[in-house]
Amino acid sequence: MILYFERMAILIIFMNDKKKGKLMLRNLWIIVALACLFFAPVQAQEKITLTTLDWEPYIGQSLKKQGYVAEIIREVFKRSGYEVEMKFTPWARAVYLAKEGFVDGYFPEYYADEIKAFAMFSDPFQGGPLGFFKQKDRDISFNTLKDLMSYKIGVVRDYINTKEFDQADYLTKEAVNDDLTNLKKLIAGRIHLMVGDQFVGLYLMEKNQLKGRENIEFMMPPLELKDLYLCISRKTPDADKKLAAFNKGLKEITEDGTLKQILTDHGFLKK
Repeated sequence: MILYFERMAILIIFMNDKKKGKLMLRNLWIIVALACLFFAPVQAQEKITLTTLDWEPYIGQSLKKQGYVAEIIREVFKRSGYEVEMKFTPWARAVYLAKEGFVDGYFPEYYADEIKAFAMFSDPFQGGPLGFFKQKDRDISFNTLKDLMSYKIGVVRDYINTKEFDQADYLTKEAVNDDLTNLKKLIAGRIHLMVGDQFVGLYLMEKNQLKGRENIEFMMPPLELKDLYLCISRKTPDADKKLAAFNKGLKEITEDGTLKQILTDHGFLKK
């Protein structure tokens, strides 16, 4: 296109006087520059596909902006030019799809050494207290996990809890697909304890108005205060690049106050 305008300008110079030709040549170059700017291709954002789960109040399809964790993930990757596609699935499937390389990664995850065999951990961001829920009228206490050997404990299938608890094969653990199912079993007296995030358990009982929830309490102190992580599959192309992009964006939103504002907007920090 530029070559065409150059030839036209030369013809004009020869067909008109020199002064007029120079003026028209200048105007044509302005037109060329504007045309190039207008028709220049817009660089598309790179796309990254991640699996996750409904784990309210941290993340959920019915929450405002799908929850604070979802908003963080999107904002962080946006800073590095990525558009995020989130797929909500049961947790076991979310992990499987990332492990096998069908998606780029999954979140939110707790840290565990065994995950490093198939995924890379991001830098951490805020999670919450992990521990046991029980019925208030049950006299249960412990100093070590071995003190709980006589109790049935509800867990969620494929969840990471604490290293000590997950390796405690001397405990009686009953696995289900989600925290809500465990809460219902706990209220009904079908299990003695359930392990879970304090905020998740309290939120689910109120949201679902579970009858008998007033008799459920979170045992203090918690087993651990847990950080959350994004996990990038080792099978995804440019895994190191995607992980570096996330960590860079997370550092930016931490330093410029965006992270604090997101936590405040979702009720995890007081205004």
